[in-house]
Amino acid sequence: METRDPLERTELTFLLGMAFQLVLTEFVSRVDAAGYSDLRPVHGLVFQVLRGSGATSSELAERLGVTKQAAGQIIDDLEKRGYVERQPHPAGGRRKLVVLTDKAMKHLAVAGGILHELEAQLAGRLREAGRELPRAELAAIVRTLAGDAIPPLRPVW
Repeated sequence: METRDPLERTELTFLLGMAFQLVLTEFVSRVDAAGYSDLRPVHGLVFQVLRGSGATSSELAERLGVTKQAAGQIIDDLEKRGYVERQPHPAGGRRKLVVLTDKAMKHLAVAGGILHELEAQLAGRLREAGRELPRAELAAIVRTLAGDAIPPLRPVW
């Protein structure tokens, strides 16, 4: 079957990568404009992991798919900026629980709104072209390749 757009003949990995880069770039641009230019995409991933009851630095490293040292550096940086704080772990011992501050929760609310707005705009433009967001297809690709063991989303530095 002949396609109308030469991009439709491009390898799937390149298409997925380009789509991810374009959406992420637009999202980051909007988050920056909202007053959070000090944060990068990796910080958003950290906030998602810590949302709720928090995590230890080892748990954070595992969830992000990075070394414990890298997770510690990220936590140190975010703590200096006032986005996270270390608290005694409820189980006691030397472990520390890393939790989000009010400043981080405010960022999550702003970033979440921006993300939903961006997705709605993209969905609207696709509908105008007679298409839908390929959420089900992308989820099927992930499930086909990963099964029930969803891999960590590696940070984009």
